[in-house]
Amino acid sequence: MSVDWISIAVLAAAALGLVNILDSHLISRRMPSLRAFLLPVGLIVLLPGLVFFYLFPLPEEVGAWPLIVALASAILRVASVTILFYTLKREEVSRAVPVVSTYPIFVAIMASPLLGETLDYLHWIAIIVVVAGAVMVSVKRSPGSANWLGSTFLLLFGASLLMAMADVASKYALAHISFWNMYWISALSMAAIFLLISLRPHVIRELGNIKQPGSTMALLAFNETLAMTGIVMVFWAMESGPVSLVSTITGSRPIFVFFLALILNRVLPNFLLEGKSGRGALAVRLIATAMIAGGIAIIYIA
Repeated sequence: MSVDWISIAVLAAAALGLVNILDSHLISRRMPSLRAFLLPVGLIVLLPGLVFFYLFPLPEEVGAWPLIVALASAILRVASVTILFYTLKREEVSRAVPVVSTYPIFVAIMASPLLGETLDYLHWIAIIVVVAGAVMVSVKRSPGSANWLGSTFLLLFGASLLMAMADVASKYALAHISFWNMYWISALSMAAIFLLISLRPHVIRELGNIKQPGSTMALLAFNETLAMTGIVMVFWAMESGPVSLVSTITGSRPIFVFFLALILNRVLPNFLLEGKSGRGALAVRLIATAMIAGGIAIIYIA
């Protein structure tokens, strides 16, 4: 195996973990509504999408089917991200992201019949470990009781499945187009969908009334630049490596999210929508995150 795509995938996981943290802060603390968040994101993403569309045209010999698959991948990815954004308005980022990050399980299952990548018994052990970890990290614990995320849990699992379908479709498309092509198709699709959802007069009025608009928009621009870097690295790694392993490595972002959220919750208590947790709850969530990471590592090693 080449070290290059592995290193790129690890860097992508770290970058996207920080993106999830900043997404949570912006959505839960700064933006008046989800649409008010999606509108500037759509506008920001539109610019690099158009730039890369101009710089990296499609190969002349590419057929219609790979482009259809690439577009389907982009739409599925946007749907998954939108569901995550919706849940971050009400749920803690360190609990939501681990559930979505179980998508490597579905990638491993789908990649076998669709792309010819094989699974062995270690992969299935990993699947059980990761699912168990996702269930543990998604339980609200209070003295004497434990509550499931309920419908939110199902939404996040749906987002996980959509992300897996997007990755498998992206891998197929990347056999015919470059990762730069895959990026601008995804960026322009995201911009179009977000603007279609959020470009409303009342949303524009909401943005005009936000507090600290300068710092908020600067942080949003930084976050979307970081997100662009992360997703480009994901497609770059996916172009060179097997999608089941790339997705597994990039799916390790709950580790980065957990520790970043833990640090920020201590240093800046109001930065995130994170409840105060006792040592027992923190230990459970740390074990659950470690289980997800361990399952991902098993798939990678196998």
